Amino acid sequence: MTKRVIVTGGSGLAGKWVVENLVQHGYDVMNLDRVPMPKRTVRTLIADITDAGQVFNALASSTAPVEFADDLEPKPIDAIVHFAAIPRIMITTDNEVYRINVMGTYNILDAASKLGIRKVIVASSETTYGVVFAHRHRDPAYFPLDETYPVDPMDSYATSKVVNEVTAKAFHARTGSDIYCFRIGNVLDPEDYAKFSTWNQDPALRKRIAWSYIDGRDLAEASRLAIEKDGLGFEVMNVAADDVSSDLPTRTLLDRYYPGVPVKKQLGEFETLLSNEKLKRLLGWKQQHYWREEAKRFGK
Repeated sequence: MTKRVIVTGGSGLAGKWVVENLVQHGYDVMNLDRVPMPKRTVRTLIADITDAGQVFNALASSTAPVEFADDLEPKPIDAIVHFAAIPRIMITTDNEVYRINVMGTYNILDAASKLGIRKVIVASSETTYGVVFAHRHRDPAYFPLDETYPVDPMDSYATSKVVNEVTAKAFHARTGSDIYCFRIGNVLDPEDYAKFSTWNQDPALRKRIAWSYIDGRDLAEASRLAIEKDGLGFEVMNVAADDVSSDLPTRTLLDRYYPGVPVKKQLGEFETLLSNEKLKRLLGWKQQHYWREEAKRFGK
């Protein structure tokens, strides 16, 4: 039986890859967003996730691809991939970042629980670790950053993501549903690999994100694997590449930019500082797109 999935934010940087991956694997997908997809992979239902009524209605709607389809009757939704959000600070006011991200996620989880949707994948963020959008340089408590880290951000965006994780855990406690929160690293499109020649000239450009990255296609694969993995309950998982987004070894980056920060494990030469071990263990995820290989297309 074909699974029906709603992707929120499917018109965005990361969401479009999730939609494409799911369609390629035979899923019945509808995009829920404020704007249509630039490339119409699936139908987009225009909705405001901060309006609880619109969200409830949307999650109970037909996922038929067009209004003249043979069957327009709404069918039960098997899973939601919730990526819709204000994606960072400084593009709207701080209170709007917080309001939209927090209330949008609450509304999605609330409607899902009341409609009996038992699987939700929620986009959290590497910013929860409190380094990325700190007012000034801030050393983390330790590296690599893992899911047991005592998250303590100071900005509105990362704080909204921490709240969303708490909200997700609360809804799992109510319903027993599988709700997996992805702390996602810096998402890259294929054309972004052309930027590595500039980034490698100044490694400090990516210091705040601890040189994390994740190809949007690899993030999409993680999302599909999460849909297909049942029974984990509530989980938080980092989603990041195996390697740092720099041509300098990880140890060199640490010595130059984070001297004195404790390192909890022996790191490989270019090993990521945003641990993806849990993602691999729980979902069986494997990275397919590495920046060194992808950048070769641009002669870098």
